[in-house]
Amino acid sequence: MRYYIADLHFFHEAVNSHMDCRGFGSVEEMNRYMINKWNRKVRRNDEVVIIGDFSWGTAEQTNGLLNQLNGRLYLVTGNHDRFVKKAESHLSRFVWVRPYEELSDNRRKVVVCHYPIMCYNGQYRLDEKGNPRTYMLYGHVHDTKDQRLLEQFQEITRNTETVNVLGQRVRIPCNMINCFCMYSDYEPLTLDEWIECDARRKRAKNYSVSC
Repeated sequence: MRYYIADLHFFHEAVNSHMDCRGFGSVEEMNRYMINKWNRKVRRNDEVVIIGDFSWGTAEQTNGLLNQLNGRLYLVTGNHDRFVKKAESHLSRFVWVRPYEELSDNRRKVVVCHYPIMCYNGQYRLDEKGNPRTYMLYGHVHDTKDQRLLEQFQEITRNTETVNVLGQRVRIPCNMINCFCMYSDYEPLTLDEWIECDARRKRAKNYSVSC
């Protein structure tokens, strides 16, 4: 099984106290909660693609954290992953560490980058039933005004018509999903689970933080 999650920010007190207002009593409590949510879902041979801003901690702190998490880990680097540049970091715990990747997930392309890409590779590809064949998974913007703007962009794009190679008028696909950890209550989710989580938020209209 493969899971995805973004912007956990282990050891980052500021995201708890005022940036995200996560509401934990301390950063230690936040870390414990996120580790527990992770390990209750992820098994030893499962894959977890971390879409950036994994840890604000030192190399030593992050090494200790990595030893507590289940699964085979993949890191798409974010702007706050300072530990990656430290020689003492145990990067061997990751299968790979990259700024961008394109993956295959049950016959669908998944473009993963910490930063949202509004015109992503494979965006227009649909299957024979008209379902998306490509998804763009991102993080970075948390639940902010930037995310609201991205939601507006996606809505405008989906309501914009173009002419395809067959000369048919079609609406432009746009399947971008913010895998912000608070949207899933800090639980890594499969692609299908993120699709459903994102759909529930859209149906709710107010895009509340909790799924």
